[in-house]
Amino acid sequence: KRRHLLKLRTSLMTSLQNIISRNCGVKFRANEVKRLKEDRVSPLLESHKDLALAGKTSKEMIDQMTRQIQKIERAIVQRVDLKASYRYLLTLPGVGKILALTIMLETGPIGRFAEVGHYASYCRKVSSRWTSNEKTKGKGNQKNGNKYLAWAFSEAAEFARRYDGQARSYYTRKMRQTNFMVAHSALAHKLARAAYYLMKDQVPFMPEKLFS
Repeated sequence: KRRHLLKLRTSLMTSLQNIISRNCGVKFRANEVKRLKEDRVSPLLESHKDLALAGKTSKEMIDQMTRQIQKIERAIVQRVDLKASYRYLLTLPGVGKILALTIMLETGPIGRFAEVGHYASYCRKVSSRWTSNEKTKGKGNQKNGNKYLAWAFSEAAEFARRYDGQARSYYTRKMRQTNFMVAHSALAHKLARAAYYLMKDQVPFMPEKLFS
């Protein structure tokens, strides 16, 4: 249900961002649109009565969905036996409560992964291509590993790219060298490796070790 609400909210936010951009020449980030404590949307559309009504309706629906999503998240956190690793995963760029829970639960005991490479492979965050002389010779089974962890770290990479300065800088450097898909995969791979050490060593995230 949470994922369904997220998709609906994202659709509404995109529509509202487009309305504001076209008619007011202002670019609003998603976090500003869904801000609950302060409504920055309505004042921008006051001079356009029809748009003001559309904007107000969209903002109210977005706020209601945000409250319901938060309610679901609180219920989930209360019902799950949280491990110590959960707290450390929350320090990882791009990882919020639900992604931290997903990573914690789908990983299980981190000790079953002898090396970080094994864990990254289980998360589907290593290349399955076989190459020789820089030419692709074939592919391995891309369905090996855990699809939920693959999703979680892909989501984390996208959020980190948007909202974490160091992650964004790393992504941008990779983009210049390759393309957006390779850059996204590289960032997701780094986050999966970092998560392994956070859970194994029970320590918070240290950006200087990941992005230096």
